Amino acid sequence: MPEGHTVHRTANAFNAAFGGLPVLLDSPQGRFSGGAALVSGRQLKRAKAIGKQLFLQFAGIDEPLTVRIHLGIYGKWAWCAFDSADALVEFLAKPPVGEVRARFYTALQTQALGSAVGLFHLAELRGPTVCEVLEPQEVAVVERRLGPDPLNPDPRGAEFERFLARVSGSGKSIGLLLMDQAVVSGIGNVYRAELLFRAGIDPYTPGNRLSGEQLHSLWKDSVALLKVGVKTGFMITRNELFTKNPDKETRNFVYKREGQPCRVCATSVSIAIEGGRKLYWCAGCQR
Repeated sequence: MPEGHTVHRTANAFNAAFGGLPVLLDSPQGRFSGGAALVSGRQLKRAKAIGKQLFLQFAGIDEPLTVRIHLGIYGKWAWCAFDSADALVEFLAKPPVGEVRARFYTALQTQALGSAVGLFHLAELRGPTVCEVLEPQEVAVVERRLGPDPLNPDPRGAEFERFLARVSGSGKSIGLLLMDQAVVSGIGNVYRAELLFRAGIDPYTPGNRLSGEQLHSLWKDSVALLKVGVKTGFMITRNELFTKNPDKETRNFVYKREGQPCRVCATSVSIAIEGGRKLYWCAGCQR
């Protein structure tokens, strides 16, 4: 499942390709035809991400309509760009490859297509867990149940205070809490393992046993690491590699390195199952 930095990159791509423009939307698979009909042809006002969820806000007659997308485990995006409207029309006329739930593409002038030049964008969505159209009050309900997103920091510190309250008020392990999207949005298995390693925190420590200083450091590090992910497109958690393009085997400290020596203390990296997911940590560094 994509972690938060990937969804923020998708939001940035939508704003760059479609922001302020009318967007056409269809559903070749048919499962989103009703929603597509409600939104198609409307202007994209803003794309934003909260954790692993993407919100595409379109202009409405009275109030905006929002397409909410959660990729889940199997969802994927495919992006294409065409140098002419004719090329895009030709592509759309072909049967899509695979089961495409929704297609978002540049609105076309039906007259004199051959004279329309520029860059025409198309984004195809396959296999999402959620793809639905919401009214403003429904968006608010979803947002209220999501935890704070490190990539949407509040300069007043309100997002950290929400994170602090949700962790310090729970007796669950910090390893479980970081994977709970109602506690913090956007952190998945990779960032969970790496954040706790960098903080030197045992993943089985109850949230209410951690100090405010520990939680503040954990929050600040999540902001920093996810920003690196947005910039590079990779989950790089070793500081010396932030400006490089390292391969998967070298990007992280403990994730998927079970049985191998810790990069810091040489203790064998441990693995366990917690909450149905693989948990990686170093018993030597995380106490």
